[in-house]
Amino acid sequence: MTWSIATLVPLPVLLPLFAAGLTLALHRHPRMQRVISTTALAATTLASAALLVAADGGPVVVDVGGWAAPVGIPLVADRLSALMLTVSGGVMLCVLLYSIGQGVAGEADVDAQGRPAEVVPVAIYHPTYLVLAAGVSNAFLSGDLFNLYVGFEILLAASFVLLTLGGTGERIRAGSVYVVVSLLSSLLFLSAVALVYAATGTVNIAQVAQRLPDVDETVSLGLQLLLLLAFGIKAAIFPLSAWLPDSYPTAPAPVTAVFAGLLTKVGVYSIIRTQTVLFGDQPAVDRVLLVLALATMLVGILGAVAQDDVKRLLSFTLVSHIGFMIFGVAMASEAGTAAAIFYVVHHITVQTTLFLVVGLVERRGGSTSLERLGGLARVAPGLAILFFVPAMSLVGIPPLSGFLGKVGLLAEGARTGTPLTWVLVVGSVLTSLLTLYAVVKAWNKAFWQTPPEEVVQRSHAATHLPRGMVGPTAALVAAGLALTVVAGPLYGYAERAAAASMDGRSYVQAVFPDGAERGTGHSDEVTERGEDS
Repeated sequence: MTWSIATLVPLPVLLPLFAAGLTLALHRHPRMQRVISTTALAATTLASAALLVAADGGPVVVDVGGWAAPVGIPLVADRLSALMLTVSGGVMLCVLLYSIGQGVAGEADVDAQGRPAEVVPVAIYHPTYLVLAAGVSNAFLSGDLFNLYVGFEILLAASFVLLTLGGTGERIRAGSVYVVVSLLSSLLFLSAVALVYAATGTVNIAQVAQRLPDVDETVSLGLQLLLLLAFGIKAAIFPLSAWLPDSYPTAPAPVTAVFAGLLTKVGVYSIIRTQTVLFGDQPAVDRVLLVLALATMLVGILGAVAQDDVKRLLSFTLVSHIGFMIFGVAMASEAGTAAAIFYVVHHITVQTTLFLVVGLVERRGGSTSLERLGGLARVAPGLAILFFVPAMSLVGIPPLSGFLGKVGLLAEGARTGTPLTWVLVVGSVLTSLLTLYAVVKAWNKAFWQTPPEEVVQRSHAATHLPRGMVGPTAALVAAGLALTVVAGPLYGYAERAAAASMDGRSYVQAVFPDGAERGTGHSDEVTERGEDS
């Protein structure tokens, strides 16, 4: 079998899974675990970056096991999935390095009162984290609805273990809520997959897209709403978002960071994929999504304003800014979808960075309660900068990437010009102003106000923050700034990804290059192909 770029397509799934097995076998050798985990995620990121370049010429498809679609499971690396793979790979690598630095520094977690708690069990952390990475990659690459469901289940299993690391009562409670909500979402998704199969005779995404036009409109609408309900829970869209602020903040800092930055975006990605490739423009559904986007923005940011704990504050801003992404999708246009894709990339990077910074704040100040912090700008000016830059990008201060993404959304909302999109434009501006208020409040209390005596004493006794934790955080801050520098090419790539997704023909043709209902069969080798869009 000759090598081609398609050979790289399964690697973002296979490399983390293989490394997970090795690290589990080497649970008594933490140094080897660290080397294997870092190498696997670095290789995964490089493979994803290569696919990012290749996919700009058209989707690259691999039929798993050599079974041709629709019998086999296709892995499809198009512009959208390759972009998500690359960003998620880089973010997960940085978070892994941060967590290694945290472990090398011998850090024990601290509770809400700043008291030492148990050390995170490193032996199980690495294999579980790698399984999580494989689940994320599988979800992004899947060209099959049932395989997408499998990716979500891999995420659920790994994320529950990570969420409850240490076994404290608070984490078990939060993890239980998370699992119950996730299982409900999974049940809805599995039901939707079964109904899609009943209606179309297939769960292959490309083939479903071909057959859905022949399905009764009421049935098609029901399938669309059921999938949106399942993905809406995973993406934390209001009113299905109440679980998130209570679940994420209890986990260790690197776990919270990767959950907040990445996992909800898998749900958003699934919405983009199914809405564009399968269902297209449905005005009634789009109007519902616009209303939900507005509610998600406003309810989330009002919750953030009311918080006095910086982890919970950021968790509510996470919910709020999911609304911006759904706003872009709901406009059902190439420009709106492109802005949503760009905003997803921005938000993954910035939100992850902020939670890593909060981990450093907790280590230095002994708490994440804004009432128990203060004066950190004086005792740790570098930490203040690390917080300030991504916080301003989250708000949308020009010329940072958050501003550019919001401008794209607002411009398309104004161009669409319906009363509802104008309401969303106003709601987006109001949400941004309230985000600014919430972030400035957190900044003033944590970094400027007169510190409590215990913070002063802790700062006198504190050593410098570990380089292994500061380095990856600074790298993500730099990556966030780089999004501004390369915003033109990146936005152009997002526009091409949106155009291909909205059209859908390149996706279908890549999976079925020989015609609409390609025959099934089996070959002795993995089928590799790349189609020019």
